[in-house]
Amino acid sequence: MPLDTSTYSLALLRLDGRRWNELRRLTAQISTQAAADGSSYLEMGNTKVICTVTGPSEAKSTGGNRSGGDKADVQVSISIAGFSGVDRKRRGRGDKRTQEMQTTIANAFSQSLFTHLYPHSTILLSLHILSQDGSLLAALLNASTLALIDAGIPMRDYICACTAGSTSSYSSNDEKADPLLDLNNMEEQELPFLTVATLGDTDDVSVLVMETRVQIGRLEGMLAVGVDGCKQVREILDQVVRERGVKILEGSQL
Repeated sequence: MPLDTSTYSLALLRLDGRRWNELRRLTAQISTQAAADGSSYLEMGNTKVICTVTGPSEAKSTGGNRSGGDKADVQVSISIAGFSGVDRKRRGRGDKRTQEMQTTIANAFSQSLFTHLYPHSTILLSLHILSQDGSLLAALLNASTLALIDAGIPMRDYICACTAGSTSSYSSNDEKADPLLDLNNMEEQELPFLTVATLGDTDDVSVLVMETRVQIGRLEGMLAVGVDGCKQVREILDQVVRERGVKILEGSQL
């Protein structure tokens, strides 16, 4: 069913009632699994993911030699529940889409974490997707950030991510189309969009993924809206971490 975009120009509201620059409801928890070194649960709209961190742990040896180099190796594993999407499709370990997300997340955190402090070791991020409703890569990056903070692994700053899109498709060739923030699944299927992640509250882009076609004139506006959305996400994640820190301090004083 094609997306009805007539509401954008009439009421300036999207199908879920948000304005163009509004995030969906974002909630998160950390230390959700006591057995893991670090863990988190995050919801961005109806997209729900769990992340657990194992390590830093000693890298497995091969042939009697210690593997790994002078820096820790960041590894990412993503599992998608069969009931997470509408199509009820099971994705194997060799799924191309899953491998691309794993590589993107591993490369992003390899640059952000102080991996030189843990030579010959491995940091494993296990991500479980429970529900998909757009902004999947952004939710995985945000959940990974919280889990790594919970694990106590030092990093330069938060990696905060969100999506940004445009109100008309590529084929319409509308250079004056307005940008949109935090797309849901229905919007992602019909509209061009990108996923952007920034480092902390700066404008330094650490991840930028775009798999759809869009006119070059619209790209700058989409990117600016996405970077601004990342700053909003950072405030929410920082509040979650601070609230958890207050609970830990209150518990230690008892």
